[in-house]
Amino acid sequence: MPAPHGAPAWANELALAYESGAHGQFILYGNVHDRIAVGAQLVGLTGYLEHHLLSSFQIVLSYDLGSGLTIERGGELVEKWGGADLKSLPREPQAALQYVSRYLRYLGNLRALGREVKEHVAVILRSVDHIVPADGVGFEHGSLTSVLREWSSEAPFADLPFTSILIADNLNDVEPLVAFSTHASRIRVPLPDSAEIERALTLLRTHEARAFTPDANLAQIGAALVGVTLTALESLVKMRDHSGQPLNSADLTRIKKELVERDSAGLVEFIESTRTLDAYHGQDALKRWLRQDIKLWQTGDLKALPMGYLLCGPVGTGKTFLVECLAGEAGVPVVKLKNFRDRWVGSSEGNLEKIFRLIRALGRCMVFIDEADQTLGRRDSGSGDSGLSGRLYSMIAQEMSDTSNRGRVLWILASSRPDLIEVDLKRPGRVDVKVPLLPTSTTAESAALIGALAKRYGLQLNEADLTALEPRMPLLLTPGAAEALVVKAYRRVRTEYLEPRAALDACLVGYQNPVPADVLEFQMRISIREATDLAFVPAAFHKYAEPATAVPIAP
Repeated sequence: MPAPHGAPAWANELALAYESGAHGQFILYGNVHDRIAVGAQLVGLTGYLEHHLLSSFQIVLSYDLGSGLTIERGGELVEKWGGADLKSLPREPQAALQYVSRYLRYLGNLRALGREVKEHVAVILRSVDHIVPADGVGFEHGSLTSVLREWSSEAPFADLPFTSILIADNLNDVEPLVAFSTHASRIRVPLPDSAEIERALTLLRTHEARAFTPDANLAQIGAALVGVTLTALESLVKMRDHSGQPLNSADLTRIKKELVERDSAGLVEFIESTRTLDAYHGQDALKRWLRQDIKLWQTGDLKALPMGYLLCGPVGTGKTFLVECLAGEAGVPVVKLKNFRDRWVGSSEGNLEKIFRLIRALGRCMVFIDEADQTLGRRDSGSGDSGLSGRLYSMIAQEMSDTSNRGRVLWILASSRPDLIEVDLKRPGRVDVKVPLLPTSTTAESAALIGALAKRYGLQLNEADLTALEPRMPLLLTPGAAEALVVKAYRRVRTEYLEPRAALDACLVGYQNPVPADVLEFQMRISIREATDLAFVPAAFHKYAEPATAVPIAP
């Protein structure tokens, strides 16, 4: 099974494992429904396997639940077997797999009788996660599992020139006895890299020329669209060609966001930020630290680069906004995890696999998990969810601690209740820097924060206005609370025609913090005690670093 010239890395891995005799059964998972650029055309995975990777095999059979068993090549050789009956090949999975087993045993018997078996046989099982699903039970499921395991290790199957290639979207959706068998090789099919996208664009330009400008830089477009499937790219190019609207660099970011979110089925939100840390108000010590990390990242000096950050603090302190500023400063995209939990058994784990697949393809990126105390699950959540939270926790913990991701993926967790996140998820090697984001500690900070936010709403408040109002400014003001106050002042300016200073002055009368004082203090205390460095904490709040004598009940 020599891999053809220019074969993808996963195909070379499969060919080497088969030719060396290391494995005869392979489980392909991941981006298995995409296209592959071969010669002058884009082909599907099954077509690539049959016509290119398995081109030297005399007999190729395929099976899926929709089409049943099909002899793709070598029917005249199979027909020599007395039990062939090519006119009525089985459709049911158990009968189909037993048919293949009987034919292979026939070839094994010929070999045992001293006759040379020249036929190389390959079986492609599409959607094996539907044939032997992870949550399957019963006699037929056990029988199918047994047959697939026999093919990978037992005689005569392991002694013949035979390979079985099992295809699934997600490894966790396949019966574990098959998916994680020591005799099977698990090979992940990744999303296309920039070079593969460039090859596909080169091919597509020959047929859909109107989708490209005459001076289109395909290498640049390919690099900008990493994370997009070739199937989605092909559809986009055909629509652009039909409408006569060529791709241009100005809309690549928007296109990538749309395609990535569509392909991920709403599991992630893709954020390209134009903000920088200049837009984040206050906490100069923190911004200085973050800028140092970004410099290390951009220069490739990864020894001191953290694997992840934990942003913690009371609600409304701008954790999401800081992530956008950090991403814009670094010039990398942000993948924000949305609700990947599903009610169906195995679906949540499969959704998480899809997200990891996207993250690995993007290259340098940040992965943002908001409300991390709820999203990440628990090591032991009891029996209430049948162990789902524990399995998701394990998958995320393993991915976060993968040192090969250092310099490629920066994990950012955000939570107002960091005490509810498992301790070993917050350890160095997963989260190296824990940052408390805190409300204002002085009236001067409150005035400066309101002044900065007022500019975004077009409220003209000069230094004299802010200085005059400073004694009346509330303490413990979060960016969220400050923005609500500015919006209220803006409303009065627009509806009551007050001057901005007078409007803000009126809004400060009877002001109440939207978060109760005891809740705010509790969330500040637990966040400050998580801090990696007290340099991130204003001196006025150092008292909260001491253990509390009485911890209030969490809201």
